[in-house]
Amino acid sequence: MEIILPKFGLFFWTVVIFLTFFLILRKVAWKPILRALQEREQEIEARLQAAAEAQKKMEQITQQNEKMLQEALLAKEKILKEAQELKAQIENQARQEARLLAEKMRKETLQEVEQIKKSLKDEIKKEVVEMSFYVAEKILSRELRNKKTHDSYVEALISDLQLNPKRVTG
Repeated sequence: MEIILPKFGLFFWTVVIFLTFFLILRKVAWKPILRALQEREQEIEARLQAAAEAQKKMEQITQQNEKMLQEALLAKEKILKEAQELKAQIENQARQEARLLAEKMRKETLQEVEQIKKSLKDEIKKEVVEMSFYVAEKILSRELRNKKTHDSYVEALISDLQLNPKRVTG
């Protein structure tokens, strides 16, 4: 087998056609294709940059959301704590008011009882006095039916009053 070598004329025309085709493609096709590729590359780069910025913004938003959630949880805990403290304060205040009211009612009741006791004592004294007068009247009327006994009793009372003047005023 022999090696097949191209002839000089075929080689020359192949190079001329290749260079012509190369120059035509370079002027007509490659510049627009390269420009389009560069534009595409820039667009892709811009989109990647926008995506990176969007991702950063998403991370910031996520961090802000987490921060807001933590703040909301703290606020919730604070509100619950304040509500519990307020509840305890209201309960304590209600207990104190109930104690004060109970003490006031107890004192008023004791005063009423004392007043009732006093009025009952006065009434009992009055009844005892009335009964004593009634009994004394009955006894005296029975014993003093005759005039002589009556006169002697009156004289004894008068002399007793003169000896003991405190009995009349006291």
